[in-house]
Amino acid sequence: MKSFQELSWDEAHLRAWAAASGNLESEIVPLALAVERILAADCLALCDLPRYTTSAMDGWVVSGQGPWEIIGDVKAGQPFIGTLGDGKTLRIATGAVIPDGASAVVRWEIAEEKDGYIHASNPLAGNDIRPSGDECKEGDLLASRGQLLTPSLIGLLAATGYDELLITRKPRVALLLLGDELQLSGIPSDGLVRDSLGPQLPGWLARLGAEVISTNYVTDELESVIAAINAIEDCDLIISTGGTADGPRDHVHGALAALGAEFIVDRIRTRPGHPALLANLSAKKSLLFLGLPGNPQSAVVGLMTLGAPVISAFLGKSQHPLETVETLDALSAPPDFIRLVVGNLIDSRFSMGKHLGSAMLRGLASSTGFALAPSGETKAGEKVRWLPLP
Repeated sequence: MKSFQELSWDEAHLRAWAAASGNLESEIVPLALAVERILAADCLALCDLPRYTTSAMDGWVVSGQGPWEIIGDVKAGQPFIGTLGDGKTLRIATGAVIPDGASAVVRWEIAEEKDGYIHASNPLAGNDIRPSGDECKEGDLLASRGQLLTPSLIGLLAATGYDELLITRKPRVALLLLGDELQLSGIPSDGLVRDSLGPQLPGWLARLGAEVISTNYVTDELESVIAAINAIEDCDLIISTGGTADGPRDHVHGALAALGAEFIVDRIRTRPGHPALLANLSAKKSLLFLGLPGNPQSAVVGLMTLGAPVISAFLGKSQHPLETVETLDALSAPPDFIRLVVGNLIDSRFSMGKHLGSAMLRGLASSTGFALAPSGETKAGEKVRWLPLP
């Protein structure tokens, strides 16, 4: 088993991006089910939008100079047949098709109806008319491969004629939660600790765009860890918690060695999250294995450092540099390490949270991301990078 020396946060993050190929299978999904999914192909406008030249207001569609003789109505979805003659007008609803021969729309509130005629100041040509193709033209790029589908984007695609979309399949994740000390329900007792990662990891993974297909609890025995890994099928990423350090009951490294895995990342120069790892289980057709530390906050740091870029790469997303913000608090990190500090942005400036220990969840529960404090001392007012939680 090939192993690397511990890596910087940036190098580990980049290795994780490179480890996952963005060629998961795609699937066709109805529009209503595609929200918050990732596009697998570019979407071009299937028609001009608006499709027709339409009225922007309720009112009167007129031809030529007024006053205008009322000759009928134009309802939305029921175009007028024929040409609107000079000096003539039709009642028209917002969104109704502008008839041939029309020059403008006069709003209801500025028009006076009298003796079968409409009286108003003569409008400018094209007044309150929406030209066909004003928003987009057929063939315009509306959404790109790898883009997140928001409700408004779904609406735009529907407006131009899409009924279904080609979507990247969600990465499938199998969870292995290691530890003899875990209690799965109720108040912890008899020296056990309540499992907090099993309940929260599926939520983080769902927000990142993946889906958990199985969750198994594994005892701290080498043979049990090997057997649990071997039993997993039909997934893209295995994520374990605990067992990645060098204690007598930490067996993730030994299990990966027995399975012929190759490390992509073996430890990261971060606090918390130092013992996180990423490996390729080559015997399982390039199945990736993400080993997270057992301490809850360390595990989330490992997930955001290695798991988030792996899942993003699977989905075909693009990499973007982290935002840089001013810190309101002085921060520090050990030599040659980065410290990921939980907190929030207040008026675009970082405010450090409380309860920062790697085993603590209280600070994380009230935070929206991490500041990346560089090695040494960072004074209040200086810039730090901001890693938002999903």
